[in-house]
Amino acid sequence: MVDVVDVRRDPPAAVSSGGGTRSAWAPLRRRWFRALWTAQFIANTGTWAQTVGAQWLMGDLGGSALQVALVQTAATLPVFLFVVPAGAFGDIVDRRRLLLLSQTLMLLAAAALAVLTAAGAVTPNRLLALTALLALGQALAAPSFQAVQPELVERGELPQAALLNGANANVARAVGPAVGGVLIAASGPAAAFALNAVSFLGVLVVLYRWPRPSTERPLGAEPIRQAIRAGVRYVRSAPAFGSVLARSGLFMVFASGLWALLPALARGPLGLGPDGYGGLLVAVGLGAVIGTAVLPWLRARCGSGAVVTGAILLYAASVAVVGLTPSPAAVVAALVLAGLSWIAVQSTLGATAQLLLPTWARARALAYFQLVFMGGQAVGALAWGVVADAFGLRAAFLIPAGGLVLAALLGLLLVPLGADHDVRHSELPWPQPPPSARWAPDAGPVLVTLEWQVRGEEVPEFLRVMRRLGQARRRTGAALWGVFQDAEDPELFLETFTVSTWHEHLRQHLERGTVADAELEQRARWHLVRSSGPVVRHFVWAYAVPAARPDIEPDVLPHAHPEPVPTAGLAAADPP
Repeated sequence: MVDVVDVRRDPPAAVSSGGGTRSAWAPLRRRWFRALWTAQFIANTGTWAQTVGAQWLMGDLGGSALQVALVQTAATLPVFLFVVPAGAFGDIVDRRRLLLLSQTLMLLAAAALAVLTAAGAVTPNRLLALTALLALGQALAAPSFQAVQPELVERGELPQAALLNGANANVARAVGPAVGGVLIAASGPAAAFALNAVSFLGVLVVLYRWPRPSTERPLGAEPIRQAIRAGVRYVRSAPAFGSVLARSGLFMVFASGLWALLPALARGPLGLGPDGYGGLLVAVGLGAVIGTAVLPWLRARCGSGAVVTGAILLYAASVAVVGLTPSPAAVVAALVLAGLSWIAVQSTLGATAQLLLPTWARARALAYFQLVFMGGQAVGALAWGVVADAFGLRAAFLIPAGGLVLAALLGLLLVPLGADHDVRHSELPWPQPPPSARWAPDAGPVLVTLEWQVRGEEVPEFLRVMRRLGQARRRTGAALWGVFQDAEDPELFLETFTVSTWHEHLRQHLERGTVADAELEQRARWHLVRSSGPVVRHFVWAYAVPAARPDIEPDVLPHAHPEPVPTAGLAAADPP
């Protein structure tokens, strides 16, 4: 018998509210996290070896300077274009299957590139096309890989899991180019591509054997366009998550200059060769490993917000030292600190983002986190490259260092970092819509009204709660939300909002409510004159044409749907 995961609930590992351990290595005790982490490290190493091989091969093929630059474009542009739809797919299809598909796509692209290169049949255009295909696989995988982390570890271990994943990527960034360089020198670029293809096998095996229960959705999968719109609406109406995105964007725009200009610094002022440049990357990886060990201790004592602010300032100091000193030893020491502070910022923000998001919206919202991360890198790298050409390398390091200090200060003005929201699905009941209302799924828009009779002395506090409750309504699907006060009875308030379709309204009941939203609902009810709750009414657009009967005239439409629509288990966190 196959177990079923209900999308209305977080998996058991995700809902554990225990205090969480401070050990940096605790998530590695989890069998499937450990297996997937190890397989991802091998895959990340292969990806970096592939990057070195592609850039080297383009030069061997006689590609122009533009074509050499386009290798990096081919590796990043598909992520920009497809990561948001990929995030929506990660919420409406089985995430494990989507990850299997993405890894298979990347394996086939890397294998095709290896075979074509070994046969002497690769061309610049084919190299770019297959590099873009690999990036498409990365775009499909990135949001879902982040979204499944709460299913692999306890909730209290998510910050440590994010640290380990960050160390994974940073150490692979140091090891991969070195491995790729050795393979290219010994056997040519085809060997680096073959390594990358083989590296995906471990991830495929782990994902195939991972006993993730299948997913059940009471109302079926959402259409992709509606899922994307729901993701946009959620991000716009989640101030805490928006604060994470803003901090990440501010950091990445200024922090990316170090990685973009480090090769030029190694070749120019430092006078280092390929081995010396590899040593600089190893220093970054070493800093990431040190950060993995010490950051849980720092976060436990200082809190996430203080750690992020301090790490950004430390990163700014490291960038300034790298830009000012001609000493390779001083640069190596600064890069160790840069690696530590980089992983502190990214892992803390990433873990906070995961903790803030409910299961139903996790992948599609994390896609925007990935988009900000990649976009900040791309914009920053371009901007600081232009500054370096115009004013020199020193200015291209010092200006971002100053910008990082400003970013740290601006971060203090944003919503404080915190992940104390209980994003588990709410099981509290809510009165069902009238049993006579058997509407077609696509009937709409739907107007919902709630009459709140509030005790007079409690009106100000009620309105403060309603402002936050309005954000909860919007996160789950509402639009045009508002609260109106009766002109004759100042203690009577009418809350109104619209939802695009009747089916979307039922999703609010069955799939999208959280415990935190239910608590807001209950706080609003505390201020009512009577304990029975607000008076709720539902209105469906009178001229809607059911999809099954487009030939019926709007003014004589019978909206009742012959088949009952499930309405059991409605959550108090969501609109009625």
